[in-house]
Amino acid sequence: MQKKSFIPSIGIDAADLCQKRIDGTRIYILNMLQRFGSLAPETIFHVYLQGKVNPYLEFKNFSNYKIRNEPFPFFWTQLKLPSLLRATNPQVLWMPLHNLPIFRPRGLKTVITIHDLAFKLFPDFFPAKDLLLLNYLTAYAVKNADRIIAISRSTARDLNEMYEVPPHKIKVIHHGYDGKIFRLPKNNELPKIKVIKERYKIPPHAKYLIYVGAIQPRKNLGVLVSAFERIKTLHTFKDWKLVLAGSDAWMMENLKKQIKNSVWRKDIIMTGNFSIPDLPYLLWGAEIFVFPSLYEGFGIPILEAMACGVPVITAKNSSLIEAAGNNALFFDTGKVSDLAATIKELYSSSQKMKFLKNKGLSWVKNFSWEKAARKTYECLIETAIS
Repeated sequence: MQKKSFIPSIGIDAADLCQKRIDGTRIYILNMLQRFGSLAPETIFHVYLQGKVNPYLEFKNFSNYKIRNEPFPFFWTQLKLPSLLRATNPQVLWMPLHNLPIFRPRGLKTVITIHDLAFKLFPDFFPAKDLLLLNYLTAYAVKNADRIIAISRSTARDLNEMYEVPPHKIKVIHHGYDGKIFRLPKNNELPKIKVIKERYKIPPHAKYLIYVGAIQPRKNLGVLVSAFERIKTLHTFKDWKLVLAGSDAWMMENLKKQIKNSVWRKDIIMTGNFSIPDLPYLLWGAEIFVFPSLYEGFGIPILEAMACGVPVITAKNSSLIEAAGNNALFFDTGKVSDLAATIKELYSSSQKMKFLKNKGLSWVKNFSWEKAARKTYECLIETAIS
């Protein structure tokens, strides 16, 4: 009698792709789904969705994807996902965020991805309701998952220190970036930079600093705004703008008040939610990329900026050192004067600008979503058969 061949099946909670706001976690899920299907054509992927996918987060539907789209008004992961798991019976479930259904089929292996533990380190920067859920759900997921993917060595250390997770249970898999989108511009794309700048109300010939990411307290944007105010008093930066590219997340009222009260408020541009295809044009038009965050699980925008040939300045903490390597300038996270001085130092030296640009372009070759997807798939399969 011929032995039946083993066909792996993996369940993926992709419900976050149905949300309006775009953030690093959702970009991560999108890029994994864009690659899993072709990476492992013999594997069945059960993709669980909670409704209409955000148009900017739509993924390629491969023939080995079995989509289950089940809208549900609340507690989708705990109340609806378990029934989908029983109906589809995957061998392993991948939860690409800090959550795990409490009621799940017996024998189902589980892998979770932990992006960061910012809510443990900066609880005051999270709404009370979100903080309560994050603490409970993360603690449960970390304790009960068979395997944990950490997106940086920094996050892996935090898991070990804060939850006493043994190192053998954690697999570090760095994020990547989309090299087809984030790269140096082609000659025929240069004229469009002006068009995109105008779309976001950036004067066509303006020089500007740019930040990319969510607008929320942990991103430390108040320090960036204050540093911008300082350099604006210098003749070199008189006509510069500051572009904050990202959508409002939570607790951004203080930042908006700071900008409203700034003498230079007309030179601070908030794009709001932007189209992903527009982002490389915004980066190509920038002089310097600044990432002042207090803490990150990884820092995808750093790679994207480097890939677009933009010199990077970032805060010296958490995984940002890991993401940037020695290919960026670092500043003391809480010091406005240090950030202002670093911006001034970098732009005053064309040689240093060129040096960082070339270093960044070389560094990002170490990262790709293809590599991240392959390592993630291998982790899922290893867990399924263990």
